[in-house]
Amino acid sequence: MRKSLRKTYGKRQSGIALLEVLVSILLFSLGILGLIGLQARAISLSTDAQDRNRAALLANDVASAMWLGKSVAAVDTGAGSAWQKRVSNAAGAGLPSGLLTITPVTGTTNSAEIQITWRAPDRASTDQQPSTLTTRVTLP
Repeated sequence: MRKSLRKTYGKRQSGIALLEVLVSILLFSLGILGLIGLQARAISLSTDAQDRNRAALLANDVASAMWLGKSVAAVDTGAGSAWQKRVSNAAGAGLPSGLLTITPVTGTTNSAEIQITWRAPDRASTDQQPSTLTTRVTLP
């Protein structure tokens, strides 16, 4: 009688190891896919941070030029100006589709807002708002 129980028990257990291996491969694959998704998101966020950093450096350069010229109107930002070319030159130190706007603050003669807008290539759809960095400069 004992031999028959062993044979029956052994037959019920056949295939369980294969099922366990298949489930573990499935879980491992889901984990790897999750890591790939995290890596892609990290690269996207890193690119966004790099663009924001470039925008801040460009705004700082414009503010420095204002301080050196001792006037908020010391920087020419018209179409085709050197500053516009520098901001929109993505191959150099600029931003993709970059645009520089300087707006004097109403009621003061020594304050201005520097606004830099850009649109990252991966966000080229018209549905999304462009990225913007705004800095206010007040000269003494």
